[in-house]
Amino acid sequence: MRRLMAETELAPAAALALLCGSTAAVVVWKWLGKRHIQKKMEEARRMRDEGVKKMAKAVQEFREQTDAILSLPLLELSGRLQEGSLSPRTVLYTYIQKALEVTQQTNCVQCFIPECEEQLQEIEKQREKGLLYGIPVSIKDHIGHEGHLSTCGLVKFLGIPEKEDSVLVKVLKKQGAIPFAKTNVYDCSNLIFGQTLNPLNHQKTPGGSSGGEGALIAGGGSLLGIGSDIGGSIRLPCSFCGLYIFSHPMPVLCALGPMARDVDSLALCMKALLCEEMFRLDPTVPPIPFNEEVYSSSAPLRIGYYDTDGYFPLPPCMQRAVHETREALQAAGHELVLFSPLHIHHVMTELFLKTFFADGGRAWLDVFTGNIVDPSLKPQVNFCRIPRLGKKMLALILKPLFPRMADYLNALNVCGNELHLLLCLQWGGWCWVHNRF
Repeated sequence: MRRLMAETELAPAAALALLCGSTAAVVVWKWLGKRHIQKKMEEARRMRDEGVKKMAKAVQEFREQTDAILSLPLLELSGRLQEGSLSPRTVLYTYIQKALEVTQQTNCVQCFIPECEEQLQEIEKQREKGLLYGIPVSIKDHIGHEGHLSTCGLVKFLGIPEKEDSVLVKVLKKQGAIPFAKTNVYDCSNLIFGQTLNPLNHQKTPGGSSGGEGALIAGGGSLLGIGSDIGGSIRLPCSFCGLYIFSHPMPVLCALGPMARDVDSLALCMKALLCEEMFRLDPTVPPIPFNEEVYSSSAPLRIGYYDTDGYFPLPPCMQRAVHETREALQAAGHELVLFSPLHIHHVMTELFLKTFFADGGRAWLDVFTGNIVDPSLKPQVNFCRIPRLGKKMLALILKPLFPRMADYLNALNVCGNELHLLLCLQWGGWCWVHNRF
């Protein structure tokens, strides 16, 4: 009996010891995991800082004609490069020097691309000059360049450099362009490379996720950049930073698009990208070259416009911008017709959100596995982690109080009328202050 009691008394003690040991093991395992992540992030930052120092050293000998080169629009700069009155080397290092200044102020560059020197030597050997001969180009973080990281701000992708150039980079190089920098992403705040500031107002965001591109170009550190857009990732940065974009409703370049300081720069870039090399390397791009005749035509256009979509409430200042633009277009001889977007609520809840979260956010959560989640993304990540039954219950509870939040949890065509263009705002609000959206 005594032996049995002794064994009975020992069991709770053993269970408690096992529980404490298991808890300690989990805590230590999590701490080691976070420490490993921190080391990877520190290494990525160290590599970036070393690249910045190398570029800063390289530009010391190229200080001539800096202001004159930076003031040239892309078309004029391209013309001078083509005729030989400016050298690609001088132009490249002039923009690298300016990019160093801009990123010091705004933290917009993820890394510089030292291999731009190799591309510089390569284009000097080419018999035929491409349409973008000698033009320095910046690219968004996730656009692949051989030997460099494409992290999207996620620790999961650290330590995995790209094995080859992406199709876009190959075509840019074929046309004589010189990719020289990769830019920061995610609105633009991430735990690896930090937050990017708007060069026009450091208190405000440059938008995202192509915000690094927006900040670099608006700050004068690049005159042509490539971003990507699914839900506004080029449109918002360009709106917030005062830039121009080419955004097409069809998958012309698989959601990728140029960003610049004027429309003619976009046109030149699209002429260069929509070429035989692009059509050969990427069969998903429709083999339709840039139509110079349509672009240069002065024929009056029929343009639709609206100042509200009935879903996002617009401030008066943004509605006024639409009306002033409408008046300017009418004065130029174009026909403006009122356009009413159809079923926006249905499009947002049934199409947009359900497309993004068709798997309940599973794929999105997978990329955060083993990562430290940025505070700005924690609410979205936590929503996706709620079990399906919990989401349905929350949707029912919140629907009377917060209809959009209920739609978001519950979710986790526009007619043409022969319009040539549609005049509208980039989105339903203005540029916000950091971390206050």
